[in-house]
Amino acid sequence: MFEKILYPTDFSDVAKKALEYCKKLKEAGTKKVIVLHVIEMDPNVEKIPANIKEVLKKELEQTASKEIGAIATELRKTGFDVTVRIELGSPVKKILKVEEEENVSAIVLGSHGKSNIKEILIGSVSENVIRKSRVPVLVVKR
Repeated sequence: MFEKILYPTDFSDVAKKALEYCKKLKEAGTKKVIVLHVIEMDPNVEKIPANIKEVLKKELEQTASKEIGAIATELRKTGFDVTVRIELGSPVKKILKVEEEENVSAIVLGSHGKSNIKEILIGSVSENVIRKSRVPVLVVKR
């Protein structure tokens, strides 16, 4: 049913909890997991000189690469075919773009990320993905 799933992660605790649900989907026939991390640059970064901005971007990408690599290894040990993607931009837009590009059957994500903004019921990224996704979305609570 859910042969290929998209697992967007911001490396938060609830994203790690969602990873456990991804692993359980192996028993339901999931074969492939697309692991996605979106680096969202603060709008104030535009005011920083280009050379410093590029260093910051590379540092963020290296950090993300290490963390996402550990997740990919863990999923491969579980028997999944894994694709890793690190994107730069708006998390909602990138999640929906990857959903379409990779032709996934479902999305598994945490209900709240690392953002300091507290939503009443669900995180803003999760809510927007649920509203705009064309495939089923499994949202894992804290």
